[in-house]
Amino acid sequence: MPRPASPPVRRSLPNQVRIIGGHWKRTRLDVPDRPGLRPTPDRVRETLFNWLGQDLAGWRCVDAFAGTGALGLEAASRGAADVLLVEADAGLVDALRAVVKRLEAANVRVQRGNALTVLAGLPAGSVDLVFLDPPFEADLFDKALAAALPAVAPQGFVYLEAPSPWQGEALARHGLEALRHLKAGAVHGHLLRRTA
Repeated sequence: MPRPASPPVRRSLPNQVRIIGGHWKRTRLDVPDRPGLRPTPDRVRETLFNWLGQDLAGWRCVDAFAGTGALGLEAASRGAADVLLVEADAGLVDALRAVVKRLEAANVRVQRGNALTVLAGLPAGSVDLVFLDPPFEADLFDKALAAALPAVAPQGFVYLEAPSPWQGEALARHGLEALRHLKAGAVHGHLLRRTA
């Protein structure tokens, strides 16, 4: 007699990530079970903020595919003056607003919307750092870079997370160069800047 099929394996909930440094160091953020939601691992964020410097006082940042808000909240925790978290999923937006309220994060705003549309609507040169961590299966990397770049200040940065390395021609067509690159498991993190 054939055995019944096993139910699909689901990760245990609740899952959490934590803010690594700054004012809200060790604060835990819940990770809801959503298709495509893949928060940036603690170790990757730690490396990224080592590259950027620990103090982001005065920086204006956008976390364009916010999800749990881990990247944007990490920047706010380290002194960023203005952080915009953009998320399309209504449930995640509610969760982000609850976290912002709990942290009394006056420097963080949450906006529900399409990340590409919101990025394209930002004033030119108004942002010091844009985090781009779109759902990998959506293949929005080129579109996200194109939408984000006009908003980035001349000396500003873009952090791009992708399932494969971005280099050479892929970056050159956007007028970008990679300052730093890391690989952690299935994730490639890139700190990008306009080509000099």
